[in-house]
Amino acid sequence: MSTTYAGSDLQFEKIKSKPGFIAALDQSGGSTPTALHAYGLTDDAWSSDEEMFALVHEMRARIITSPSFTGEHILGAILFENTMDREIEGIPTADFLWEKRNVVPFLKVDKGLADEENGVRVMKPMPGLDDLLKRAVSKHVFGTKMRSVILQANKEGIQAVVDQQFEVAAQIIAAGLVPIVEPEVDIHCPDKAEAETLLHASLTAALDKLPADQVVMLKLTLPTVDDFYADFVKHRRVLKVVALSGGYSRDEADQLLRRNHGVVASFSRALAEGLSAQQTDAEFDATLGKSIQSIFDASMT
Repeated sequence: MSTTYAGSDLQFEKIKSKPGFIAALDQSGGSTPTALHAYGLTDDAWSSDEEMFALVHEMRARIITSPSFTGEHILGAILFENTMDREIEGIPTADFLWEKRNVVPFLKVDKGLADEENGVRVMKPMPGLDDLLKRAVSKHVFGTKMRSVILQANKEGIQAVVDQQFEVAAQIIAAGLVPIVEPEVDIHCPDKAEAETLLHASLTAALDKLPADQVVMLKLTLPTVDDFYADFVKHRRVLKVVALSGGYSRDEADQLLRRNHGVVASFSRALAEGLSAQQTDAEFDATLGKSIQSIFDASMT
């Protein structure tokens, strides 16, 4: 039986073949204060988690409603669960993205990272994942994202990361969503190129085992060797290969991205670089527009 995806054919085709990049707007509990600090807010701006999440939603809503943020340059946006459950201008966030911005909505589904073992940090258990996936489908989300981190070129650890990612991906596909598999190689990994070689081999084996009617997306660290993931760009089981900025500045990430043909950006910090709560709406949109254009241009090689 062929796999049925909850997203529309238009969304599937947009991700597959239209120009643009993925905006990562999915900072969650642990990284939310960092995102707010970068946005120019200090800790005294909130006194509870609820106030903190309300502020970060205001920031994300300001980005999404900005005139520069449209499907002309942006393929999709990755949301945190709390953002999916909120509204923008009275419309559920995922619906606003697609109906008002022509941007395909994704949802971050992992619950953070386990402690380091064998040079990697796999994902923490996700006991409520089935219910979350059902809610995502009901809210018209197209796909999901989940992140693991590779800190060393440890073959056993990297295999554990890939095994877990594809095990959860199967659960996500069964729910009708397209998974973004994200085994991030830390940019400070002392043997980064070797770790990428091991990861490439493990990913190739996992992709080749996928049923013919199933696809995943890959979100990968910009590699040490240019075009190292070129075969994944052309792989029949891969809908799209996207790159994370991984702590690089936007200029650094853009430069590296240009050298990896067919890979598009899925930047978070690099996208929001330079934005602040103190800017006027015109200043905010001008800064965001410049970021979007530079990331779009780097994604078009």
